[in-house]
Amino acid sequence: MTEPAAENENSDVPADSTPDGEAPPADEPVGPESQSAAPGNDADQTEVVELREEFETLNDRHLRLVAEFNNFKRRSEQERQAVWGRAQADLVGKLVDVLDDLQRVAELDLSNATVEAIMEGIDLVERKFVRSLSDAGVETIVPEGVTFDPEVMEAMMRVPAESDEQMDQVAQVFQKGYALKGQLIRPARVSVFTQN
Repeated sequence: MTEPAAENENSDVPADSTPDGEAPPADEPVGPESQSAAPGNDADQTEVVELREEFETLNDRHLRLVAEFNNFKRRSEQERQAVWGRAQADLVGKLVDVLDDLQRVAELDLSNATVEAIMEGIDLVERKFVRSLSDAGVETIVPEGVTFDPEVMEAMMRVPAESDEQMDQVAQVFQKGYALKGQLIRPARVSVFTQN
């Protein structure tokens, strides 16, 4: 004899019920979906990974730019110093020639030299020195008879003006001024006509 009762017992229980005979709650997923994480989680993690990679790329680029800029600054400073050093060496080279001439004048035998010969030697040295400065870009400021300019002149004293036309004019130059390629080295020292 067979046991049909056992078959009936199993056939009465619904396939999707729990062993106690209760149906699973409706909000709990059934099947393979219940084993995986929520679908939004994967997208969030992917976005975080992409943002982290982008940040690292930008940070690396920033660090490289900072290093390149520091190298550029260092090279520029070295080049500037090298150019300045060459310019100074060029000027000193010209002035050394003038110094040699001055030393020759100083070593003249005074028992055989005349005053005219000494003065001529000094005059030649002065002209050579002025030419060397001019070649280096030095400009001489001799403002006699022009309107006083405080940018390139220094008033040492006031002189009473005899007419209105003389007002604020340079009366006398005590010391020449010098500028190097537009940069004032020393102002001209002058006296200026003013009111009584």
